[in-house]
Amino acid sequence: MSVLNVTEKDFDEVINSGKLVLVDFWAVWCRPCQMMSPVMEELANEYDGKIVVAKVDADKQEALCTRFGITNIPNMKFFKNGLEVANIVGAVPKSTLEAAIEKNL
Repeated sequence: MSVLNVTEKDFDEVINSGKLVLVDFWAVWCRPCQMMSPVMEELANEYDGKIVVAKVDADKQEALCTRFGITNIPNMKFFKNGLEVANIVGAVPKSTLEAAIEKNL
C-alpha cells in the first residue's frame, strides 16, 4: 500500500479506519521531511494491511496543523480509533517509528 495524501476533508475518516494510522505532517521545502519520505513509503509497504500511513501537507492544511498543535515538522502522529496515541517530532531513524508502531499495534 502506498502512502495516502490526506486533507481536512478526509482526515477524520482515515484516522477512524479501525487500524493504527501514522500521519506525517510535512512540507515540500522541509529538508528533514524529505529525508523521512522514503521511510514512510517503506513503512507503508512493510506494514501493508496492518497500519495506514498518511501524509498531510502542512502548508496546504493549516487547519489540521492548528487542530493538532503542529509547530515543528516533520511531525509524525499515531492514531488508534481516532485518538492520538504517540507523537514523534523531527527526522528520526526508521527503528524509532517501528518501535512506536509495534507498541501500538
